[in-house]
Amino acid sequence: MATRGFFGNRRPEAPREIPPGQYYETGFPTLTAGPTPRVDMANWSFSITRAKAPLATWTWDQIMALPMEEFTTDLHCVTKWSKLDSEWKGISFDTLLEAAGEVTEDYVMIGSYGGYTTNLPLDDVTGGKAWLALEFEGEPLEPNHGGPARLLVPHLYLWKSAKWVTSIELMDTDAPGFWEASGYHMRGDPWSEERYWGD
Repeated sequence: MATRGFFGNRRPEAPREIPPGQYYETGFPTLTAGPTPRVDMANWSFSITRAKAPLATWTWDQIMALPMEEFTTDLHCVTKWSKLDSEWKGISFDTLLEAAGEVTEDYVMIGSYGGYTTNLPLDDVTGGKAWLALEFEGEPLEPNHGGPARLLVPHLYLWKSAKWVTSIELMDTDAPGFWEASGYHMRGDPWSEERYWGD
């Protein structure tokens, strides 16, 4: 039974266009495929591999010594919320890939602490389109948002921005990651509503 005139909490109107099927979110919801990993920073590492062989590896101190960028971007989750103008600090994936030498592969598989994976075309993580994000809104990235370090590929749905990242595997051919193997789209463009297989 509803009281006359009561229609519940209305969502705020987005200040500009957002992808179709999305609603404007002022908070930052957290969704994960499993428990949040607690990473011992003394043992934290990040690597780029080819055929499982390491091409470059960093400790936390070495990662923190790399040049960083501050950037403001929008986020779009496949669960249909969009957060606008979020502020981040991180390392461009272009900077990381320079350490791997010549890259001839067309795809990458991102690996995370906890076993999560997601696949991406190389074109979607190069050319200033992706970062290893370390800070959010001026603070170190909290574990529930993917800290200490997460991938951020803001032009794709947020499941592609893997949390708690630990590796980039260079691949000649595409292969599904965790959610993609369960029916999520292989790329995930929010403006084309590429949510699931067949979209």
